[in-house]
Amino acid sequence: MEKRLDSLLSGAALTVLATDPMAKVDIPLYCRQNGHACTLTTEGEVLRFSILKG
Repeated sequence: MEKRLDSLLSGAALTVLATDPMAKVDIPLYCRQNGHACTLTTEGEVLRFSILKG
């Protein structure tokens, strides 16, 4: 995810799907620390993170 975000321009969107419960903590924390907006939705056991590069 980090490498993919690095390759994007500011304002670009990235969707990340995860099943690891720790992603619920790790991905939003990474986004806050790096100035990206992040929203989370769930679909069953799948976590869907919509990230907007800052």
